[in-house]
Amino acid sequence: MLRSRRVGLGAALRELVAEAAKASPARLALTVFSGMILLVTVMLELPIATVERERTPLVDALFTAVSAVCVTGLTTVDTPTHWSTFGLVVLMFAMKIGGLGVLTLASLLSLSVMRHMGLAQRLITASETRSERLSEVGGVLATIVITSTSFELLTFFALTPHMIANQYPLGTSLFNGAFYAISAFNNAGFVPEVSGTAQYVGDPWFSIPIALAVFVGSLGFPVILVLVRSWRRRAHWTLHAKLTLSTSALLFVLGWIGIALMEWGNPDTLGGHGTGTKLLASAFASVMPRSGGLSTLDVSQFAPATRLFVDILMFIGGGSGSTGGGIKVTTFALLVLSIIAEARGDRDVEVFSRRIPHETIRQAISVLVMSAAVVLVATLVMLELTGLDLDRTVFEVLSAYGTVGLSTGITPDLPTSAKCVIIACMYMGRIGPMTLGAALALRERSRVVRLPEERPIVG
Repeated sequence: MLRSRRVGLGAALRELVAEAAKASPARLALTVFSGMILLVTVMLELPIATVERERTPLVDALFTAVSAVCVTGLTTVDTPTHWSTFGLVVLMFAMKIGGLGVLTLASLLSLSVMRHMGLAQRLITASETRSERLSEVGGVLATIVITSTSFELLTFFALTPHMIANQYPLGTSLFNGAFYAISAFNNAGFVPEVSGTAQYVGDPWFSIPIALAVFVGSLGFPVILVLVRSWRRRAHWTLHAKLTLSTSALLFVLGWIGIALMEWGNPDTLGGHGTGTKLLASAFASVMPRSGGLSTLDVSQFAPATRLFVDILMFIGGGSGSTGGGIKVTTFALLVLSIIAEARGDRDVEVFSRRIPHETIRQAISVLVMSAAVVLVATLVMLELTGLDLDRTVFEVLSAYGTVGLSTGITPDLPTSAKCVIIACMYMGRIGPMTLGAALALRERSRVVRLPEERPIVG
């Protein structure tokens, strides 16, 4: 009797997921993602999740859950002193699941519940993972999980011996190593230690593994899959991989040089350290705005010009299909290339001996405008609710929307209404404006008749 009930419930669940995936895979993805946030919130609300064995206020539990699932790292409570071991394990689980991505998570649900994916689900998953063949989607998902876990294990094995050598107990070293590995690769930005990451400024055994994990995680699974395949066999590098790697490397170098020059003499950041530490700390700080959120320097002590520079890096974010946020490096690269092509009078946008379709440029412009609109509206609302200065407010909003996690220290003191604004920014920044628009669209517009063309004056 019990077995028949389970079979009946399983069949009903499979049918429900199948219908949802067929009707709108994007809405299914948002439903799964929102469900994960709700589940993590409930778990963090349990008294066992806190050191004091007391319930966390709902807004703080929700804020932390959204920050973890959306791999941001902003917090309204002190992570190592407020959350118990159980609470920290819940955060690790949330960061790992959230780092896989919205559509990947929904696809994995479809596979686990239905034992297969329908055509609609395969199409939208292929779009996120950039699979060339629909038959490869299942294998690509497995590769994503295996690859991400492998990078996390490499980071864990690199960090743990160093922590043991620094007189940490074995259990603490193992736990912190695993926490940092998951937090770094998934660009989550959560820290399990009371002393934070400032203690590791100038420490290459911590900074280099963490920075590498953040950088690789921010490249995006489509690029990682290309690199893995080219390592196994001489596979062709896609245009997306070339564009992402070259733009990411350029942004890293520019960020490294820019932060080093602007903070070199600042006594509150780099000024009091030697040349080696300055170079390492500025390189680490250049990687983190990609969406890493960890910092060995006090961001609140950055010069205003440096914070504006970091604002730009956070708005650009990481690669498409990555654990990072922002408008994505490929969007930024396409916009720059289109501006160059327009300035030169070229008819087409070309890069790496390939022509970029006009539809792709239009999508890049849409992402830029929608993201800028979200940031602008959120900043206006935050200024009205908090009365804070524009510099810190913009930094906080961009950090949330870019799912970065860097903060000038104002997050815990925000009123409840302002925390809700930051929650909305983190959520929209993680799922992406295009995914949100597709999920909320009631129907697709298809027009048979096209109106006559006429060019307005631009500029």
